[in-house]
Amino acid sequence: MKYKLLGKTGVEVSELCLGTMSFGGAADKEESSKMFNASRDAGINFFDCANVYEKGLSEEILGNLISGSRDQLVITSKVYFPMGGDVNSRGGSRKHIMSAVHESLRRLKTDYIDIYFLHRFDDFTPIEETLRAMDDLVSSGKILYLGASNFAAWQIAKALGVSEKNGWSRFECIQPMYNLVKRQAEVEILPMALSEEVSVISYSPLGGGLLSGKYGVNKQPKDGRLIENKMYAERYSDPNMYQIAENLILLAKEQNCSPISLAIAWVASHPAITAPIIGGRNAEQLEPSLKSLDISMNEELHNLISRLSPEPPLATDRNEENTEFNYGQR
Repeated sequence: MKYKLLGKTGVEVSELCLGTMSFGGAADKEESSKMFNASRDAGINFFDCANVYEKGLSEEILGNLISGSRDQLVITSKVYFPMGGDVNSRGGSRKHIMSAVHESLRRLKTDYIDIYFLHRFDDFTPIEETLRAMDDLVSSGKILYLGASNFAAWQIAKALGVSEKNGWSRFECIQPMYNLVKRQAEVEILPMALSEEVSVISYSPLGGGLLSGKYGVNKQPKDGRLIENKMYAERYSDPNMYQIAENLILLAKEQNCSPISLAIAWVASHPAITAPIIGGRNAEQLEPSLKSLDISMNEELHNLISRLSPEPPLATDRNEENTEFNYGQR
């Protein structure tokens, strides 16, 4: 296991991060413990969670698991989505943030959260209010660093500017979706992260299981996230994605490895990625994700994988700038 610096901080995190969304859901307490221990044995010190995962149960299970090694670990949680029926039990307002963080601390059985993510950009709360509340939590020691998940590049850039202007703590970590069939992050988010020295822990490197080897044009399992969860089924509904998944299986066979290992290693090889978030329903499912560390991702292999899916257009849509047919280079 290798370790990388988190943004502009001096904190070092493992090159893989274990996502705990399945804790308390698809993975019961016993299976969650097995995955946690397998991750620790592999050298992982980075664990991603959120208050909405299994309505707080994921945090509770993770809190019990980290009790003997808390200060050796980097733990995240998130705030934004509804945690109750009250009209103010959601969003990025100071009121909700202050309430939610104390509940997360209680469930995690810790007095601080290493990285506290805004789970989504709040369209109705001024970003100044949100960032000031988060900065106050840093000053009080309840959180150490700020993060943003599911933000567009312009939203992250705006927040960085507001934080810089006011002398507040800035986002040190962002969490976008990124995988072989969802490459939008390559257009602006990942270049922005490199430019601003913000770390990136990307989620869904397997596309909700689409790139696990279980799916193809005429192939799908009887159960799984894409079958059982309508949100994921909609997200990965494009038929072309299933052809990409099938082609990845063929390439993995040529490379004598699991398509899971190959897909995660490809994500991890992007220079902006600090750590892909891996996960699973059980320890057995987790094993090929951990084996992504064994993949030697050279330029040739990276290009072979990249060619399996369409490269997203440039942010300006001036695709000709990648060719000789342009006004010239500097």
